[in-house]
Amino acid sequence: MKSKTISSIVLAIALIGVGFLIVIRERPLSEVPLTSTTPDNINIKKWEIKTDTQANVTVTVTPLGLSPQSKEWKFSIVMDTHSVELNHDITKSSALIDDQGKEYRPLNWEGLVGGHHREGVLTFSRITPAPKSVELKIMGIGDVTRSFSWQF
Repeated sequence: MKSKTISSIVLAIALIGVGFLIVIRERPLSEVPLTSTTPDNINIKKWEIKTDTQANVTVTVTPLGLSPQSKEWKFSIVMDTHSVELNHDITKSSALIDDQGKEYRPLNWEGLVGGHHREGVLTFSRITPAPKSVELKIMGIGDVTRSFSWQF
């Protein structure tokens, strides 16, 4: 009798666990609470996403962190078109410009090369001392110069 009770309890706990996992997996990601391991005294700025649509190409740039503490500054770049081949070397056609007008070349591009949809991460060395603003210029996509800027 005692073993039947223990078996029933174990079975009930297992069924509750499976039910819980099914409910959690069915929830959209936007409903799953995100926890932060960042200390409360660190101020993390969320950078604005910028979009430029010219010459039948849409370019969207998202800074992934422009912190003075970061070793590198990274930008997520997404390019979409239906008419232009996106096969140029973005490391040669991009520059980060500080508020004094000094240009910095990218370290590298990690992402897709070519096609009508291209995305990746463009990485620069951190600018020191931290400027008041930065401008990311991308030249030659659809024969247009695109400019994206952020204030610190």
